[in-house]
Amino acid sequence: MTEICLITGNHPRHRHFASALISTGKVCAWIIEEREEFVPQPPNNITEDLKTLFTHHFNERERIENLVFGASLDAEKDVQIPIYNVNVKDLNSDETIQFVKRSSAKLVISYGCHKLSENFIKTVGGRFWNTHGGLSPEYRGVTTHFWPSYFLEPQMTGMTLHETTNFLDAGEIIFQTAAPMVRGDSLHRLAARNVEVFAKKLAEKLETLNFSNLPKGKFQVGYGKVFMGKDWRPEHLRLIYETYNDAIVDRVIDGVIEGREPKLISVFG
Repeated sequence: MTEICLITGNHPRHRHFASALISTGKVCAWIIEEREEFVPQPPNNITEDLKTLFTHHFNERERIENLVFGASLDAEKDVQIPIYNVNVKDLNSDETIQFVKRSSAKLVISYGCHKLSENFIKTVGGRFWNTHGGLSPEYRGVTTHFWPSYFLEPQMTGMTLHETTNFLDAGEIIFQTAAPMVRGDSLHRLAARNVEVFAKKLAEKLETLNFSNLPKGKFQVGYGKVFMGKDWRPEHLRLIYETYNDAIVDRVIDGVIEGREPKLISVFG
């Protein structure tokens, strides 16, 4: 079995994604990157009420992801494939590259790790696909499950699988999904639902994929925005929690807020 080498982060959604793909029997190796603290401390230079919102936002993310992905929190304990744990400093090291090369994988799929270097990709060779928590090209970069709700279009929350390139989330698109909104969905529950749906559907596609003739992606047409870490501020939480009480999905379902619908791409048959 030398089909897929996974490279993921270690947060609950990343472990769930890995567990879903490993269940196909197509994964031959898994690299897990230790990511930043899942529940960060609020900045010292914001008001007390913003600190409360900040703490609530990230505590709620932890609660939802543990609730939805709890069965996958110890995913690595139940698999019989080689696992390599790294931190961000070692992600692109020679040791990590050699681990991937020894797996002889035909395809490397990443999700939730930091950027893979050009040297990493060139040295390993073969195909690299990256999973991005956003619908490219409209939502690229970071925090892209937050911004659709902030811009009052939660229906544009989704996931993209694309060719890995040096440009952030700009590679040719392989596969996209957007989970249906469900009444009562909070921002974090909608995000988690999108990971659930994407992981399940991608696993189904991989089970029948011809790894000796991998499909070519579709060039991204149009322009969205590449969101950077500096774009997000705690003040953005006021709209989500104070203006809309974290019920933007319900407003869309009720027709109070209207907007565009996602146009999804898939090159799988």
